[in-house]
Amino acid sequence: MARRNISSGAPWEPTVGYSRAVKMGRFVHVAGTTGTKDGKVVSKRAHDQAVCAIEIIAKALKEAGGSLNDVVRTRIYVTDRKHCDEVGRAHGKFFGDIRPACAMVIVAGLVDPAMLVEIEADAILPKK
Repeated sequence: MARRNISSGAPWEPTVGYSRAVKMGRFVHVAGTTGTKDGKVVSKRAHDQAVCAIEIIAKALKEAGGSLNDVVRTRIYVTDRKHCDEVGRAHGKFFGDIRPACAMVIVAGLVDPAMLVEIEADAILPKK
């Protein structure tokens, strides 16, 4: 089974030694993704950050040959309980009909204090 690493071009990937996503056969694992573009947080709103993160996840899945429809599990890390509803609404906007298994966890913080949410996704691509 061939391994394919997918990069988003984030400045941290080569430094930390990770890929935005890794595809092995039909499985795609998308790394924790924050609402950043060009290394900068896109908004002070958790909802906007979650939307941006999911859009980045969707782009990585597309490059792997899949889509958000193939997602079977997401993990959401939120830095403050007060953001859970707005992050949940953002998740529901994209996954309301797909309904992957999901966990939302409150964490002490992320790498950049301006980051309010980080999302991971696992997908299984359909058989060809």
